[in-house]
Amino acid sequence: MGSRKSIVTEPVTPSQRKASGDFRPTASLETLQQRARLLTAVRAHFDAAGYWEVETPIVSRDTVVDAWLEPFSTCDATSADGSELFLQTSPEFGMKRLIAAGATAIYQITRAFRQGESGRLHNPEFTIIEWYRTGDSYHDQMDFVEEFVAAMFQLGGEFCATCGNGERVQLPFERITYDQAFEKYTGSGVLNLTASELVRLAEKLNVQPTATLRADDRDGWLNLLLAERVEPHLGRQHATFLYDYPASQAALAMIRDDSPSVAERFELYVEGVELCNGYQELTDADELQRRIQQQSAIRSREGLPTLPLDNRLLDAMWAGLPTCSGVALGFDRLAMLALGKESLAEVTAFPHDRA
Repeated sequence: MGSRKSIVTEPVTPSQRKASGDFRPTASLETLQQRARLLTAVRAHFDAAGYWEVETPIVSRDTVVDAWLEPFSTCDATSADGSELFLQTSPEFGMKRLIAAGATAIYQITRAFRQGESGRLHNPEFTIIEWYRTGDSYHDQMDFVEEFVAAMFQLGGEFCATCGNGERVQLPFERITYDQAFEKYTGSGVLNLTASELVRLAEKLNVQPTATLRADDRDGWLNLLLAERVEPHLGRQHATFLYDYPASQAALAMIRDDSPSVAERFELYVEGVELCNGYQELTDADELQRRIQQQSAIRSREGLPTLPLDNRLLDAMWAGLPTCSGVALGFDRLAMLALGKESLAEVTAFPHDRA
């Protein structure tokens, strides 16, 4: 038999390695500088409007009251029982606790986290601007959002004269109720329709449901029709406020006893993209507790992990949350639209797939 030759592998020196390129940001450095200037302008705008900046925990035992938002969680190794902690989907709970403690006009720019949200307009980790003012109605906040967003788009155009959608945010913004928008773009108001009637409307409009959408899931059909037949039209000629949502989609907004009842809630759209969500804030602790139980029951029915039924926001509201209105706005989307980009990756240094 012949002798077997040994194979010697030479170590690869650093100079021989080739960079993959994954270390680079997905946004250009010029765009990231423009983003930084927008952030500076955001703070200046809120400071001039009489708000003061606050910081609340990103990791907390409390978490969102929404069956369909999935928080990231971790274990608290410092506690005796290894309590579950949640990365916050928004700073809402902490900020409302400050309002209940006596703050009157506050804002925050922070990171927020939501599982399962990734794509052109979503990233599991994102920058959110959230603010609250006591005494304001949600219509007052629509006025403020209009002024604020128009100012940010104007700055975006100054930073980059060849980009932006400044013509889409000329004042005044369009304002249309949820039901009026459905009437305009589907030919039918929907607030009085049952789930079976919504199914028939979807069939008439040739809107195909997902395989998991149940025939009796009224909000599911409303959301499907909104996404497929209404949202694509919003904010095209003018930035558009959509307001007075179905009472079943109130989240933490007040419900007004109209016929039918509506949630005093609004969203702003530019170029079909949702920028923010605003509420006339719920102040009734008993109603909050009922909604928490309701949302937890939905999660349980859908086979999702249940969320805590008690939280410090409930304590704050039992102590007394004053009349107030609040707004949460996605800064990454604002920067994307104001700077004329097509995706969040173009205004973010390291999105989820490069984190």
